[in-house]
Amino acid sequence: MPNFSLAALTALELSPPRLVEVAAACGFEQVGFRFLPATPGGTAYPLMDDPGQLRETKSRLAATGVRVADLEVVAFRPETIVGSLEAFLETGRELGARHTLVAAYDPDLERFTDRFAAYCEISQRLGLTADLEFMPWTSVSNLTTAVRIVEKISSPAAGILVDALHFDRSAASFEDLLRIPSHRLHYWQMCDAPAERPMTTQALIHAAREERMFPGEGGLDLIGLTRNMPSEITVSIEVPTAELGKTLDAEKRARRALQGAKAIVAAASAA
Repeated sequence: MPNFSLAALTALELSPPRLVEVAAACGFEQVGFRFLPATPGGTAYPLMDDPGQLRETKSRLAATGVRVADLEVVAFRPETIVGSLEAFLETGRELGARHTLVAAYDPDLERFTDRFAAYCEISQRLGLTADLEFMPWTSVSNLTTAVRIVEKISSPAAGILVDALHFDRSAASFEDLLRIPSHRLHYWQMCDAPAERPMTTQALIHAAREERMFPGEGGLDLIGLTRNMPSEITVSIEVPTAELGKTLDAEKRARRALQGAKAIVAAASAA
């Protein structure tokens, strides 16, 4: 079994200290934190600006043995200043984080690539990776574009983040995946979803941010994807279930997500 990480979005209602506790209780080895919002005004826990909660989070990590897999969301927009992200990365290093999630919302991909390269240099210096997630509604909407950008960056920190949902919804193939150098794949995200793809961008975004399915309960080819990903890298389980969250607490949802992910990995290994 690889290491499994409880992604922030699976239980975004929980503060980082509480998320660590839930991860430990369910058997996750790692956890992910959302320090920066995915959208302006969105939910986030900026520990780089909250010394008290940062201390409490470090205490919970030390007490449970849970490690930090990734920090999110570094959303590059036309106005983004790379230097403003250094405190975010410094706090990640303080927590022992390994990866950061990057999303492109800048339509000028040449400008984005230059800024992403600069961000990768800072990330590398601080001991973290910078992993570009392709999503159908962003400026880097597919795996081919993500590969083209990352290939231009010399820093070993630069990577590509494969999310099972976006992989399917952008119609990527396993053949595309196998062409990525393994050193560019640092961790990946698992969830499930209906086999039928949403017809509108709005529906894609809603499903991705609020209503996914637990691994093994939907129609994605997760066993095939697992077989084609490096077996040694961390699997971040990202399953936001906003409607279910009204009646089922975060720990029960996280436990169900982990059980499903372990079953998928076991089935992929056995086949």
